[in-house]
Amino acid sequence: MDFFDVIQKRFSVRSYKNEPVEQEKLNKILEAAQLAPTACNLQPFKIIVAKTDGRKELFKNIYHKPWFSEAPYVLGVCAVTDKCWIRSDQKSYSDVDAAIVMDHIILAATALGLGTCWVGAFDAKVAKEAFELEDGIEPIVFTPLGYPKENYVKRKRKSLDELVIFK
Repeated sequence: MDFFDVIQKRFSVRSYKNEPVEQEKLNKILEAAQLAPTACNLQPFKIIVAKTDGRKELFKNIYHKPWFSEAPYVLGVCAVTDKCWIRSDQKSYSDVDAAIVMDHIILAATALGLGTCWVGAFDAKVAKEAFELEDGIEPIVFTPLGYPKENYVKRKRKSLDELVIFK
């Protein structure tokens, strides 16, 4: 699939088929994450790959929507906060790096015919405990990963005039 087709076809999936994700596809998605650019190429992140089967209650405690654990996997990107680049004004790039990694995951999944949904409104404390994350590893964003039940939904977007500043 052409890159521009991928970014146009990506949408937030909130309903998943009860179909397994092939290991080869999961590996390709994780390789795409590994290739994500990070500040100074420090790669200060960890990726949680969690199977949902038999763990619905755990995932409901992390994020309350039932579709969150409907897919066979939930992937989480965590920042390794003490390993990230920090700008001269003390701005930590840990969240930025994690967001870029998740974007690579989501776009790779779309290219492979899989669905995802960016989830940032989760209970970070519960996630940290559930996945036994050590100090300094902060969960930033999660996504279910599976085959979508629903068809592509085109969302309204602001015009470029509203988003771009030319100087």
